[in-house]
Amino acid sequence: MDVNDLVQERIAAARRKIANDKRRRAELKAARDRGLTARHAQKLRRFAGQLDNHTPAASAA
Repeated sequence: MDVNDLVQERIAAARRKIANDKRRRAELKAARDRGLTARHAQKLRRFAGQLDNHTPAASAA
């Protein structure tokens, strides 16, 4: 094995690591987006429920 082979191996390993890191970041972003969507939907459901249960106070006027 000469130096060029070693350099090529390191370059290939670095490319694999970059690809794996990119894939992992994409998976985490997708999970984060799903979580944000779910939390937002829950908040809207809770808010809608509060509006349904809300009875306007009688005015003192």
